[in-house]
Amino acid sequence: MRLQQSLWVRMRCLAALLTCVLSGGVGTAAAQAVSGTLIKDPHYGDSLFHFYQQRYFTSVTGLMASQHFERVANHADEAEVLRGGLFLSYGLHREAGEVFARLIDHSASPKVRDRAWFYLAKIRYQRGLLEQSEEAIARIGAALPPGLEEERVLLHGNLLMARGEYAAAAEVLGRLTSKASQYARFNLGVALVKGGDLAAGARLLDELGRAPATGEEARGLRDRANVALGFAALQDGQPQQARAYLERVRLSGLHANKALLGFGWAAAELKQPKLALVPWSELAAREVADAAVLEARLAVPYAYGELGAYGQAMQFYQQAIAVYDAEHVALDDSVAAIRAGRLVEGLLAANPDEELGWLTKIDKLPEMPHAGHLADVLAEHAFQEGFKNFRDLLFLERNLRQWRETLSAFRDMLANRRAAFAERLPQVRSQESALGVPELEQRAAALAAEVQRIEAQADVAGLADRKERELAARLAGVFEVLKRLPDDEATTSARQRADRIAGALLWQQTQRYPERLWQAKKGVQVIEATLADAKRAAAALGEAQRDEPTRFERFATRIEALEKRIDAMLPRAVDLARAQQQQVQEIAVAALQRNKQRLVEYASQARFAVAQIHDRAHLAEDTRRAPAQ
Repeated sequence: MRLQQSLWVRMRCLAALLTCVLSGGVGTAAAQAVSGTLIKDPHYGDSLFHFYQQRYFTSVTGLMASQHFERVANHADEAEVLRGGLFLSYGLHREAGEVFARLIDHSASPKVRDRAWFYLAKIRYQRGLLEQSEEAIARIGAALPPGLEEERVLLHGNLLMARGEYAAAAEVLGRLTSKASQYARFNLGVALVKGGDLAAGARLLDELGRAPATGEEARGLRDRANVALGFAALQDGQPQQARAYLERVRLSGLHANKALLGFGWAAAELKQPKLALVPWSELAAREVADAAVLEARLAVPYAYGELGAYGQAMQFYQQAIAVYDAEHVALDDSVAAIRAGRLVEGLLAANPDEELGWLTKIDKLPEMPHAGHLADVLAEHAFQEGFKNFRDLLFLERNLRQWRETLSAFRDMLANRRAAFAERLPQVRSQESALGVPELEQRAAALAAEVQRIEAQADVAGLADRKERELAARLAGVFEVLKRLPDDEATTSARQRADRIAGALLWQQTQRYPERLWQAKKGVQVIEATLADAKRAAAALGEAQRDEPTRFERFATRIEALEKRIDAMLPRAVDLARAQQQQVQEIAVAALQRNKQRLVEYASQARFAVAQIHDRAHLAEDTRRAPAQ
């Protein structure tokens, strides 16, 4: 367990330092692309939300759906940059190139166009496509945001260093401002040293090697700068200066082993083998999976040999040979475990991930026969890239299987809807017939005509309420009775009273007529609107009766077509995942095979050194005997 924890710390440090060549992936690039953008379309904001949650597959699929339905019109160019960057993260260089080409062809703004070329160059570099990256970076204009300009210069310098053009790289990196990142300054220092300007490069690296650092990443970079200075001084024949540089390196850091090895060689160059034994002995006692430790196993007996302690030298050479043989067997065990799938499958089981992602997160190590062998394997870019592709293929396989199950659910839903439609259609038709919409239309038309007549004739009695109609009917009966009575004083008085009542009724109806007419017209309008709705519903029902079966058939056809596509793609995804797993395992095996070859070379050197020690010991013995004789 302690060994795995130590290994994990080393791997985390190494992962941090590996980014000094080019920090960040498409996630960083796309985040810079949208940084400070005012979100105007909610669907674009939804894609960004999933993007910042590192759910890149959900982000890109949602974005493409929103683009299809034209829901991100206010962010058309930014959405394309984001989509192209996400395509690049999955290795879809051709598709991403088409996206960026369309941006350029459609006269996108220089700012968007330059960002597109920058991201393309950056991901191509990370994928190892150096020529294509140089082609893309050459197309970048002067419209990059300040935050990306330093990365562009750094990327250009890295491309030149990858071709061995260190002087040109130093010239490009020299354009960086004094506020450039430590990674950029480190690369500039390395370029200066390898380009021949050792003094300038050493000054810059020395500044980094002395600078205060907070955080493991910064301390690791400082150690790396001091190690680079130390070995450069060794190669330049300055062992004393090399020791001064290497003394700054932490004993527990990622570069401690290499620093101890170099410190010992510096002492050896100074003809101080006894002093060299101190760092080499410390180094030789560490985990043998490290190449520096294996070399220290040879260096310790070499120092004893230089001191004339041939017996101890012989003993340590024999121990080194035994260690190399044991490590050779251990490497065979690790190779067998890797080929059995324990590494790749163990990494998957220990580090589950529900989404495709640009950066593969490996937080836990699997159980392996010799965990110390994992550091060199997991640190390789080819392994990381291959493992990411393997995880992506497994995700796609799971996604296809889920969609196949979803299509089965869709088929069941469609069958239920068909059954419900067939069951409810007769009921709806019966209800439609019971409504009698044509008869209601005739009655509504008659009512509208009556209201028009009342308005045209100002027939206030035509809008009388029930009480008024009853009163009018009673008055009419009274007048009929009064007509039959003799014309005397009592009859005349009764007729006058009836006339007054009739006048009061007419006055009351006349007063209420405007309001009643308005209410009547409003009622006619409501009836007409309701009938119109009923007619539309009847038309929609008729249309549904004609079109719904056709819609059902279209859905069934789409489900069938998608199922066929999934059935064709799923075996391919399974085969590709299996092949990718084999490729990833072979990458890991190749790394261990290189270690085995190094062990063979070390063992051969040790055996040859044993023979030399025998010869030197016999020669020393003969020299001592000669005076005595």
